[in-house]
Amino acid sequence: MESKSPRDDDGHGTHTATTAAGSAVSGASLFGYASGIARGMATEARVAAYKVCWLGGCFSSDILAAMEKAVADGVNVMSMSIGGGLSDYTRDTVAIGAFRAAAQGILVSCSAGNGGPSPGSLSNVAPWITTVGAGTLDRDFPAFVSVGDGKKYSGISLYSGKPLSDSLVPLVYAGNVSNSTSGSLCMIGTLIPAQVAGKIVICDRGGNSRVQKGLVVKDSGGLGMILANTELYGEELVADAHLLPTAAVGLRTANAIKNYAFLDPKPMGTIASGGTKLGVEPSPVVAAFSSRGPNLVTPEVLKPDLIAPGVNILAGWTGGAGPTGLTNDKRHVEFNIISGTSMSCPHVSGLAALIKAAHQDWSPAAIKSALMTTAYATYKNGEDLLDVATGQPSTPFDYGAGHVNPVAALDPGLVYDATVDDYISFFCALNYSASDIKQITTKDFICDSSKKYSPGDLNYPSFSVPLQTASGKEGGAGVKSTVKYTRTLTNVGDPATYKVSMTSQTTSVKMLVEPESLSFAKEYEKKSYTVTFTATSMPSGTNSFAHLEWSDGKHVVRSPIAFSWT
Repeated sequence: MESKSPRDDDGHGTHTATTAAGSAVSGASLFGYASGIARGMATEARVAAYKVCWLGGCFSSDILAAMEKAVADGVNVMSMSIGGGLSDYTRDTVAIGAFRAAAQGILVSCSAGNGGPSPGSLSNVAPWITTVGAGTLDRDFPAFVSVGDGKKYSGISLYSGKPLSDSLVPLVYAGNVSNSTSGSLCMIGTLIPAQVAGKIVICDRGGNSRVQKGLVVKDSGGLGMILANTELYGEELVADAHLLPTAAVGLRTANAIKNYAFLDPKPMGTIASGGTKLGVEPSPVVAAFSSRGPNLVTPEVLKPDLIAPGVNILAGWTGGAGPTGLTNDKRHVEFNIISGTSMSCPHVSGLAALIKAAHQDWSPAAIKSALMTTAYATYKNGEDLLDVATGQPSTPFDYGAGHVNPVAALDPGLVYDATVDDYISFFCALNYSASDIKQITTKDFICDSSKKYSPGDLNYPSFSVPLQTASGKEGGAGVKSTVKYTRTLTNVGDPATYKVSMTSQTTSVKMLVEPESLSFAKEYEKKSYTVTFTATSMPSGTNSFAHLEWSDGKHVVRSPIAFSWT
């Protein structure tokens, strides 16, 4: 049954709303995991909830109707943990609704999507949307696998039922006890009960939900599950409230356990829970599922904008659904631990509400700028944030400006502001017709044919610079191309003089900023600067990164720069 009202039957809406603005609650946990005081970002904010997703799906007409109602109701921040299209802005319902909200002074925060780690997997890329990717916390829920050769491996799980005995039980690989060519995935109806009963089954990740695999094993008489990451998921570990003893393990561990199971004539194992572990380092790391740039709709706008906590997040849950969301899961919980960019988005929405409360005259673009230019992209030791998908340093295509830094965002020093007129110039740069512009903005506007518009001149807090390879229009190896971007900074602090500095990974692009210092005498004073990028040709598909920062000795206003040769 589905409530024909804003009541949440699913849990997703409760989880995101309480993350953004839930009151502080002591004694919160999921089955004793992550116990303590739970609270949202903006505990004093009031929540207006609009239900747009139904059993039949999330329809564009419902989404747009809810956005229009929220605007009419006078909200300050719109939090949308929902996938958008990857289409021209004139055909992207979420982008159109978000534009009309932004024009009324409402910040719209959206999930980047869970399509990572594939490049170009983003949705919700419109520049007036704050696009949020996901990172991890310094908290984990370890589970341990012991096997017959004496080795012990570490994984993750939120299983809370009766534990497996300490003594070892037989261990099998699902692909070897199945009647299906995709048997290793533990899909419904693919395991042979006679060969599974009384054993721990190794199931490969993918194809169906992680918790459903365990249910398939349980229904076939299995005692436990080792959920094995494949190449696609690498070392990413996501905790789930499994219905039987389970350990989810990364690719390297999965391969080691499989090798043992294949080589030992009588493989044995057991699984034990490790509770809640705090102080996990390094943290944060970019989640493998978090959607990545580049921005395929407008390459001149760097997306995502930033990342926030989105892995194994504890927040409120509906009594109408079990923690796994499976129909056979009859457990009732007040809190749940789940993962996704759906979880990172409301962190930023709540923080935006706090900034709005402190600076009521700031525009959505100014608030977004404050969140972006104060974000961090390195650990305390100066090393770049890691990407769990590769184990390597991540890039601005993964994290945008970096991981949100709430306290710093309240006092950014300078902001990159933008108005409806700036976005209209951006539409002109995209060669939108008067009817295209009217469709998004409801305004009658004809672009000035004598004026040179450039999408790179949108007053954005980050830079994305598409460059041409030698085989492009300009021909010849070693060809230099020159791109010039203009930006305007608004002082939101005390009078100060800011000086620019730049760091770059590449010698293939020379960067020149004019002027090199900006002096602000009063609040809300504006000063402009230009950056000239002179690039030598690189092979197509090459990416490189840099960053530019303005500092007055107290504030650092930092912007990532992405170069891509196509």
